[in-house]
Amino acid sequence: MIGRTTMQSDNELTEFVTFTVAGQIFGLPIARVQDVFKPFHMTRVPLAGAEIAGVLNLRGRIVTAIDMRNRLEVKKREGSGAPMAIGIEAKGESFGLLVDAVGEVLKLSNTQREPNPINLDRKLAGLSAGVYQLEGQLLVVLDIDCVLNLRSEAVAA
Repeated sequence: MIGRTTMQSDNELTEFVTFTVAGQIFGLPIARVQDVFKPFHMTRVPLAGAEIAGVLNLRGRIVTAIDMRNRLEVKKREGSGAPMAIGIEAKGESFGLLVDAVGEVLKLSNTQREPNPINLDRKLAGLSAGVYQLEGQLLVVLDIDCVLNLRSEAVAA
């Protein structure tokens, strides 16, 4: 009989692509990420909400760029550094989340994910699927479906 191992199986771990926006570290499950790229030649969309930075052509696909700073209601980027984009697909459409910087891929235990703390900013909590406490910082796991729920908020406003 084989003894029970103390190592976690792969189904108990999730890989996250990490990135920062306004100094906060976020994570997206790697299964939701299509690609990471530098956005070029973005075209502004008339009458679109502030969260929509524009559209761009990425290898023949039209990608809607979402400004995560506007989505999180934080101040605009300072300096001339170009944002990075994390490409995702949802409901048959392609999106690029504009972020300040892309970090590393982290493999984290599902059992260590915690619910949103009571004192988490309400805007951030509305887009979060939980948090991980890392060394000296809080990684917020983005709920991509909530991030992309732009139309209902625009109608409510």
